[in-house]
Amino acid sequence: MKSTLMRIHGNSLGTYMYIVTWLIIFVGGFLSTVNADFDYQSALKKSIIFLDAQRSGKLPANHRPSWRGDSALQDGSLANVDLVGGYYDAGDNVKYGLPMAFTVTTSAWAAISYQSELQSSGELKNLRSAIRWGTDYLLKASSRHNRLYVQVGDPVKDHECWIRPENMKTPRTVLKIDQSTPGTEIAAETAAALAAASIVFRHVDHAYSRSLVNRARSVFDFAKSYKGTYDGECPFYCSYSGFNDELLWAATWLYTATKRSVYMKYIQEEATSSTVSEFSWDLKYAGAQILLTQFYFEGHKELQSFKEQADSFVCSVLPDSPYHKVYISPGGLVHLRDGANSQYVTGTAFLFSAYSDILAKHKQQAVCGNNKFDSTRLMAFAKQQMDYLLGKNPKGRSYMVGFGKDPPKQAHHRGASVPTMSPTKVVSCPMSFVYWYNTNGSNPNELTGAIVGGPDKKDDFVDQRSNSAMTEPTTYTNSLAIGVLAKLARHHSQS
Repeated sequence: MKSTLMRIHGNSLGTYMYIVTWLIIFVGGFLSTVNADFDYQSALKKSIIFLDAQRSGKLPANHRPSWRGDSALQDGSLANVDLVGGYYDAGDNVKYGLPMAFTVTTSAWAAISYQSELQSSGELKNLRSAIRWGTDYLLKASSRHNRLYVQVGDPVKDHECWIRPENMKTPRTVLKIDQSTPGTEIAAETAAALAAASIVFRHVDHAYSRSLVNRARSVFDFAKSYKGTYDGECPFYCSYSGFNDELLWAATWLYTATKRSVYMKYIQEEATSSTVSEFSWDLKYAGAQILLTQFYFEGHKELQSFKEQADSFVCSVLPDSPYHKVYISPGGLVHLRDGANSQYVTGTAFLFSAYSDILAKHKQQAVCGNNKFDSTRLMAFAKQQMDYLLGKNPKGRSYMVGFGKDPPKQAHHRGASVPTMSPTKVVSCPMSFVYWYNTNGSNPNELTGAIVGGPDKKDDFVDQRSNSAMTEPTTYTNSLAIGVLAKLARHHSQS
């Protein structure tokens, strides 16, 4: 992708004024962020509440939010396996293994890197609970050797019915991967999630932590022994990047969790890496590179290439880098794709925050040719991205439900947009769209903390339920926001 300025052509006065306006908005926005603080503590709390709202299965008595209820209590029965629990990924009622595992991995990374900040905010327990809700499910899904259950629900049928999960009657089809039908991306991501979570629970529940790391090792062996891309979750979660990034990512988390030389050897001798400009459920290279840079600074000098690749990620994003190529909107927002773009915003912000911590700890900088950027610059950019989502943007509105000024009211989400009703009530699927989808009113249930898809590349936004690209939230968008918000809540609290 070309930079913003490269996308501007012509030499008219209007074009000149556009460039000047962009620079004022962007540079001015960046310079003023230190004084434009939000109630990050509230945003952090609400971001975790959204994960609670996405839970499937038998909910605890103290569940948040109160309008959610038990759902999908027979999941897995079609395959004679218990697959009750886990998370719905977004605004529908399907449980997809790849994004669910990524949500767990990134939530665990936040809990590890920002444990002190989360503890002081009172949210560490809630985040651990969210992680465990995911890992309990992943343990069930991986309970059989060389087999992993990767999806519950029929997405086609599900998308033909606009109904809350408590009342759904659509098929709960079960998909799996095994030796004859491999799915390296999903298996490796599951291994990464279990390994990362094992660190979270190491000093909280040692036996549970051991069960997680042991399962992670087994699932990783399955992932690398039976290689193949699984397309069963297409067209919703197709792996466009291949599986090499997940293998590197999983090996990195396993080494982080175990310090076993076998995983470092795999990273050095077998794994493949690449320079990238994004971090997402489909592309994990940058995350692994930043984690491995920590080990490079600690003495593993053979990992120098990962430091260079981590720097390359930063260089491709920062607008003042000579190697900048990621599009930045006129208002200063990272914009990679129109669909659920906020996931790339929180993903970038989280990696910049995590990398800034590593650079600060070791008194290092990110190198972009003749330019060098220190930890303060990286964190300022991360903060700018989060501040944009919370309300410091050209529209002056929040993109987190229930937070800030003029937050979204029509999140593309079945549970939030359909009124609560008796779980035995039968609803006509065709009429469900008439009743609750094609209406222009606010959702009856507030989807607290959900970060919606967000504005387009021109900073325009339409709060309309049918506009899923702008109004649908995802679990991984929020999981990537948690660590940054915890850090901001500690160091940039609202005065």
